[in-house]
Amino acid sequence: MSIYENKLGIKAWAEADRPREKLLQQGRRQLTDAELIAILIGSGSRNETAVDLSKRILSSCHNDLHKLAQLGVKELSKFKGIGEAKAITIVAALELGRRRKDAEPAEVQKINSSLDAHRTIKADLADLPHEEFWLLLLNRANIVIGKHFVSKGGQAGTVVDPKMIFKIALEHGAASVVLAHNHPSGSLKPSTADVSITKKLMELGKMMEIAVHDHLIVYNETFLSLADEGYV
Repeated sequence: MSIYENKLGIKAWAEADRPREKLLQQGRRQLTDAELIAILIGSGSRNETAVDLSKRILSSCHNDLHKLAQLGVKELSKFKGIGEAKAITIVAALELGRRRKDAEPAEVQKINSSLDAHRTIKADLADLPHEEFWLLLLNRANIVIGKHFVSKGGQAGTVVDPKMIFKIALEHGAASVVLAHNHPSGSLKPSTADVSITKKLMELGKMMEIAVHDHLIVYNETFLSLADEGYV
């Protein structure tokens, strides 16, 4: 086999394309399903990377994680490159995901309060070691029509571009939005920058006829509403 035909192992990839390094550098939510499964698998073979093997498995399930979760150790072990140990790892990981989903309350569809907003967004901001900024998009009846990741920062803050906020809202036909970001430190006290950007976005929202109802600061199961607490 020539060097042009020989498939590269995962260690020979550019670092940015390797799933473990990508998770460390960009965060777990930036990985594809195949890349996440590749981390579980750990390694491919001489002729196939772990990601390619994962893509092959997903393809057999029409890229449907629910169908993948229905496969047992015996079915997964039929794929070349998947032994019993790797199959068990995949099954265990998917089962944990299912149990976490079952343990969560049903998704709130209508936002009548800051508590409703927190219930809807908290899972997206849970267990993060860095700050992320998210949007809840609502229609005129305050029904949730989407959740969108906006930006990622460090442990002390994240940059928010107002143009991006309203671009997302306009593209999805949102009548109003709720802002949310997490504080990895556990402190829910808003910074001066938090209050300032919220007031700015509220004013811009009035001009664009897209109401900014609230801004939540989240730490797992706890949160603070800038609107409820009178900061804005």
